[in-house]
Amino acid sequence: MAHILLLHSVYGLRPAVLAAADRLRAAGHQVTTPDLYGQPAVDTVEEGFALLDKVGRDVVLDRARAAARELPGEAVLAGFSMGAGVAGALLAERPGAAALLLLHGTGGAPDSVRPGLPVQLHLADPDEYEPQAEVDEWLRAMTAAGADVSVHRYPGPGHLFTDPGVPDHDASAAALTWDRALAFLADR
Repeated sequence: MAHILLLHSVYGLRPAVLAAADRLRAAGHQVTTPDLYGQPAVDTVEEGFALLDKVGRDVVLDRARAAARELPGEAVLAGFSMGAGVAGALLAERPGAAALLLLHGTGGAPDSVRPGLPVQLHLADPDEYEPQAEVDEWLRAMTAAGADVSVHRYPGPGHLFTDPGVPDHDASAAALTWDRALAFLADR
């Protein structure tokens, strides 16, 4: 089973992230969930963006790097929304990553992708933070780089649909996401 670095969304290290880590651990994986803010999680996306601005993107990335240093080079990089972008940013520094699991966001095309890298993306359809044109551009870039990408779209729910603590939550879409993610991670 895999070592997984699971990075939280702009909301911070919420109970949903810790529950996701427990779900992955129950499947036999070793999961690290760093607090990229060093402050309590917030309740709204607006508060989350304010907290991100306060802490700073460089600090968030440095904290993710510090957590990654404690893991084997082949650890899976995974993230929720903002955390997906952080996972993608770490990819250039972790070329041996076993896979990239992106929940609720692409984070934009990473600077470096090794050919054959398994990538799984889960997005709401539509997603207010991930316009289709940007997702298409990301997919073209990842495919051109040789990544082995699978994209799963979920019609109807809001952006952060796997988090039961936010209005976007959709239980059936979340259950399907976790079934697919666990199958994807089983071979890592």
